[in-house]
Amino acid sequence: MSSAAEQETVAEQGAAGQRGPVAAVNGVQRRAPGMPAWPGAPMPLGARFRVGPDGVAGTNFALWAGGAEAVDLCLFDDEGVESRHRLTELTHEIWHGFLPGVMPGQRYGYRVHGRWDPWTGGRWNPAKLLLDPYARAVDGDYGPFGMSPEVYGHVRDWPQQQVADTVRDERDSAPYVPKGVVVHDEAPDDEWMDDRRPKTPWADSVIYELHVRGFTRTHPDIPEELRGTYAGLAHPAAIEHLTRLGVTAVELLPVHQFAHEDHLLRRGLKNYWGYNSIGYFAPHAGYAASGTRGQQVGEFKAMVRALHAAGIEVVLDVVYNHTAEAGELGPMLSLKGIDNRGYYRLQSDARRYADYTGCGNTLHVVQPHVLRLITDSLRYWVTEMGVDGFRFDLAAALARSMHDVDMLSPFLAVIAQDPVLRRVKLIAEPWDVGTGGYQVGAFPPLWTEWNDRYRNAVRDFWRHALPDVREMGYRLSGSSDLYAWGGRRPYASVNFITAHDGFTLRDLVSYERKHNEANGEGNRDGSNDNRSWNCGAEGETDDERVRALRRRQLRNLLTTLLLSTGVPMLVAGDELGRTQRGNNNAYCQDNEISWLDWGLLDDPEWRALFELTARLIKLRHRHPVLRRRAFFSGRAHSADGLRDLAWFTPRGTEMTERDWYAPAATLGMYLSGRDIPGRDERGAPILDDSFLAVLHAGERPVSFVLPGPPWAERYEVVVDTSREEQDAAPETAHRAGTAITVPARAVLLLRVCS
Repeated sequence: MSSAAEQETVAEQGAAGQRGPVAAVNGVQRRAPGMPAWPGAPMPLGARFRVGPDGVAGTNFALWAGGAEAVDLCLFDDEGVESRHRLTELTHEIWHGFLPGVMPGQRYGYRVHGRWDPWTGGRWNPAKLLLDPYARAVDGDYGPFGMSPEVYGHVRDWPQQQVADTVRDERDSAPYVPKGVVVHDEAPDDEWMDDRRPKTPWADSVIYELHVRGFTRTHPDIPEELRGTYAGLAHPAAIEHLTRLGVTAVELLPVHQFAHEDHLLRRGLKNYWGYNSIGYFAPHAGYAASGTRGQQVGEFKAMVRALHAAGIEVVLDVVYNHTAEAGELGPMLSLKGIDNRGYYRLQSDARRYADYTGCGNTLHVVQPHVLRLITDSLRYWVTEMGVDGFRFDLAAALARSMHDVDMLSPFLAVIAQDPVLRRVKLIAEPWDVGTGGYQVGAFPPLWTEWNDRYRNAVRDFWRHALPDVREMGYRLSGSSDLYAWGGRRPYASVNFITAHDGFTLRDLVSYERKHNEANGEGNRDGSNDNRSWNCGAEGETDDERVRALRRRQLRNLLTTLLLSTGVPMLVAGDELGRTQRGNNNAYCQDNEISWLDWGLLDDPEWRALFELTARLIKLRHRHPVLRRRAFFSGRAHSADGLRDLAWFTPRGTEMTERDWYAPAATLGMYLSGRDIPGRDERGAPILDDSFLAVLHAGERPVSFVLPGPPWAERYEVVVDTSREEQDAAPETAHRAGTAITVPARAVLLLRVCS
């Protein structure tokens, strides 16, 4: 523990920086005098430009800082000169004031005064400029070679490392941190008049996970200045790919303003994925083509409108479980300096942070003001930015009450009753890294979940690693073992085989080991449990037999995903055979490793994969039996004994309990199109074709007897993944009761014919 004398010495060394000028101009620090703020109002939080009834235009500033002793609002001109304005009004722990003449585009931040006492969790330090948690836009970034020591609340280079975080750093951080921007977000009433939200029902949804920057960064038909931006994603060339593919929603990797970790910056890398949020209301400035003084807000809205006009919903991947401030040795950027104890979960030793996220800190969502921050942010993105839903990163961390995951937690309760949020798409990543954090199947009705048990089963089946087919049966038919409770529906399961985190689909069939050397962490990062199979060679190869097998495996995986009951999620580029060269943790690779290679569309072998994917999605949209709104019953619905779902062995017989437990590489799934639950838009019963899907993971062909009456009289082959070109031959018909040869490692989809 450092002595008081040691801390005084450090304070004296930096005192001039705190008491004197604070902005650097031509190497000289200077500060402009500030004018007193008017009282203003405590609501709403954040910086809100307005014109009062007296005609005076200005901005109201309001900041929750419960334990603070004083708050200074700091304004910055274009040269970086700072003027400070003390907020003297305090209402219900909210510091507020109105400054006339402060217009949209003004950059600002806060300095919050209070006691420096890390041992009790108090880390106030007015030398540090803090980002407004409610800032609608953010201007600026951190240095390319690492965060400056001034950005830390403690003396980062203190010689006694065990007490480094206890010694307050008095150097000014303002020249080194981004600033909030005042935005005129009370838009005219007609701004959204031309916006038509698609409102696709869950059962009809096909989700496409993409990265705003990486999706268009190399697109040849998008102007270079728009590539990698919101405007680039709104470009007709980008939207054309999405509509040709047939997806109904894009799930955008984090677009909240985020920061780059210091250890990455020092290695010449950046946080590419963006799971390091620091501004929950601000679109990430790095994705804006039009400017960062508020223009990014309008550009984001224009992107949403363009996607909506194409019938595509916008879902945001949001990170409310932790922030970019990390643990006690992390930087001081916003919440840590506003009220560390009020915003973060701390251990019994309040100097330390409770970490259920693996990122150093966890937001204390049980606290009313933290819960309000999150829900205010969510409502803002829905009502003012036009988004249609959210995927919650490490959602189990948000559902923790005191320590345990609690499905009656304040966060889940508030979402369930909120008139705005309960109407949008809600997707949970149903786990965190803490004890008891794995909660797949446990989230309450209203929520859907990423189903990693689907991912694992499908990967294992196609590498012939499942001990039997029980798990596969559940996953193909909607995972009723996980979700058939509380009135939940099959679309509670978001089925995926790949996601941003892990191998791409092509790498899944090309690598058995991760190859993350480019990340600079000695290949120690990323999961070792990939459930992948390289088809006989590690990495890229000229062996055409291996290459052909890999392409077949890709067709098998995509076909399985798009024929399964539940909501399928594709990852951008998997339909093109995108590779990350074996990197299964490309979070810091803002380069060709992560960007989509649009040249793949010019290669016939990969273009064929795209065409198959689009054909399967179209087939799914056309046939409600492939996107059921209710779980299968397995019971007969007619006198002939025909059931809505039946399972068959290669002998053409229905599977028995013994068959489910026996090792097998082949599974036949019969989907009946009769009496599908629900009604069409005219109120009539839903009738559809019936299908038989045969999945065979064995390395040799197998003879499969097609089930006879009452199941079918004839069958017609619709999809055969053993063929490179799906439309190269006419559909093939077979009589029921006859044996057909299913090629090695293939899926056959057969339509039942009368």
